Amino acid sequence: MRSILFVMLALAGAAHAAGPQAQEVPTPEQVRAGYRSSEAALLDRHGEPVQSLRIDMAVRRLPWVELKDISPALPGAILQAEDQRFYQHDGVDWSAAAKAAWDNLFRDRPRGASTITMQLAALLHPDLRPSAKGRSWGQKWDQIKAARQLDATWSKQQIIEAYLNLVSYRGELQGVGAASRILFGKAPSGLNQSESVILASLLRGPSASPKIVSQRACALGRELKMPATCSDIELRILVALGRPQLAVDLPPAPQVAQQLLTGGGQSVRSTLDGELQRYAQTVLRQQLMSLQGRNVHDGAVVVLDNASGDILAYVGNAGDGEVDGVAALRQAGSTLKPFLYELAIERKLITAASLMDDTAIDISTPSGLYVPQNYDKDFKGYVSVRTSLASSLNVPAVRTLVMTGLERFHERLRDVGLSSLTQSADYYGYSLALGSAEVSLLELSNAYRVLANGGMAGPARLSLAAAPGEAPRRVLDQRASFIVGDILADRGARSLTFGLKNELATTFWSAVKTGTSKDMRDNWCVGYTDRYTVGVWVGNFDGQPMWDVSGVTGAAPVWRDVVDYLHRGRPSGAPKAPPGVARQQIVYQPALETARGEWFLAGTESPVIALVGDAGRAPKILYPGDTGIIALDPDIPKSIERVFFHAQGGRGLRWRLDGTALGGADRDYAWHPVAGQHELALVDGEDKVVASSRFQVRGNAESNPSPF
Repeated sequence: MRSILFVMLALAGAAHAAGPQAQEVPTPEQVRAGYRSSEAALLDRHGEPVQSLRIDMAVRRLPWVELKDISPALPGAILQAEDQRFYQHDGVDWSAAAKAAWDNLFRDRPRGASTITMQLAALLHPDLRPSAKGRSWGQKWDQIKAARQLDATWSKQQIIEAYLNLVSYRGELQGVGAASRILFGKAPSGLNQSESVILASLLRGPSASPKIVSQRACALGRELKMPATCSDIELRILVALGRPQLAVDLPPAPQVAQQLLTGGGQSVRSTLDGELQRYAQTVLRQQLMSLQGRNVHDGAVVVLDNASGDILAYVGNAGDGEVDGVAALRQAGSTLKPFLYELAIERKLITAASLMDDTAIDISTPSGLYVPQNYDKDFKGYVSVRTSLASSLNVPAVRTLVMTGLERFHERLRDVGLSSLTQSADYYGYSLALGSAEVSLLELSNAYRVLANGGMAGPARLSLAAAPGEAPRRVLDQRASFIVGDILADRGARSLTFGLKNELATTFWSAVKTGTSKDMRDNWCVGYTDRYTVGVWVGNFDGQPMWDVSGVTGAAPVWRDVVDYLHRGRPSGAPKAPPGVARQQIVYQPALETARGEWFLAGTESPVIALVGDAGRAPKILYPGDTGIIALDPDIPKSIERVFFHAQGGRGLRWRLDGTALGGADRDYAWHPVAGQHELALVDGEDKVVASSRFQVRGNAESNPSPF
């Protein structure tokens, strides 16, 4: 029989000599270098896998697996099934080939005799792969030559390792890594005998029915004298072949993977901390499950390292979709208030001890009266700035915005990195104090990181390989940032609205603010410790309102769990007071709040905070402030655009603009703005100037020809 085979192959070789020749045999190193996983791997900052993303949809390959990392049971089962004389032949088993040739000539059922080495040669050379009618004699001749060259230049271990990584097992599954993890949910090193004979049985017919695979596996198991019964093997086959071929079960960070991974076989080291990523996702899922009865289905979490800006956790959603809640724009609610108060303290318009009037207010705007309300629909009377911010009172915030000026606050929000505020200040109006603008969780959290860093702003980073961003730059006053952080950490000042016991009251120092948007569509909790800034959003991606959910009951529990986890080994410490702030013991007259120590910008200290009526206050122009800039909005019709002059202590005084009398200053005056430089004054009955402000209006000088 062997002589017959030689004659047939010699004739085939002679006939094939003038045709294309088999390709040069590659080295093991070349094969390994050319191998590409169909997956790209997202690694955390420690080099551990966090998420995989499938890039190649034609086949399913995982990273190359070395022979030492494959259970010995698998090569044993495959050699028994495919090539029992693998370690004795030179790449071709001549005896088996001759017997197969004889059977193919004189029997109805053909059989093959390709060795593992011959099969590998066909995997390495596309022109050696069979057509629908099988291989020609010329292809067989080239396959034999290639197999002998492989055996002469490769070790047996290299041959079996390459074969196990390149052969197809089932459907799109190519290589032992994908087959083992997806069919059995384990690494190749953990394959047992039963699983190994199943994989070996799939090689002869990767698309065979479970019944055929079971018959082959049972027969192979008997040959190997395995203790497992056919029933055991059949059950394992039904489970394995019934598994959905999904992604490898790694903790998901799909939004990060989509941003960083671009090519199959790629491994990118991110700034994420894998354990923190998994923990943050878990606590978010648990909180959303507890809120399902309140129509809350979605959420997002981001954690930043204060010093570097590295994003340590990026949970775009709870794992049920592809929407990226970290990057999506949502209405900010009260989370913008700290930046408003920082601006007012920095400009010395107020101190943390100043008394604010929390009573009903209405402000005339081009579209009508703006009447802000507090969260609890109640007014507190006169309260300090500390209490107003910590307890998130709305009316004092709007009054503060009137003092700072809408344009200046809008500019400040842009300075801290809220790039989504693309509209003009007038577009948002005075509701900007209460967070009417839309922001992303990432940008908002990074803005709070500016407060954590004493007013220094810098970009957030998601990849360790990313080039360094712009150097940190100062955008907030260090002293005012410190005072705002001290207020946000004050659980006593927070208690007016939230009580003393709530999820914001950590056992270590932390500064935190909640926010809820109009109609309860967005719920936020953002805060920082001495090392980390954590932002949480919950709501519904489809915009449905939540049912009776506040910052303390919605996002805050997730925030609290995450910061507790971050500081489980080392509590957060309070920051040191920077130069230029002073601690002063204060009392209130009357005793609207208890006596306490309070922080001031140096030079603004006052031991007694007395409540005086409007008539007793020094006359002052609150808006527009001196050196202020007002920008005309081209989207507002010229006929209705107005700027409102606002003063304190204006009773008995009159407004005068650029030398022209306007009217009484005991109420706001609506002025039709004109581009250019202007001087506004408060004058008494003798036409004496008691307060003045110089400001500029920018815009088309012809747009509003009349100043009154």
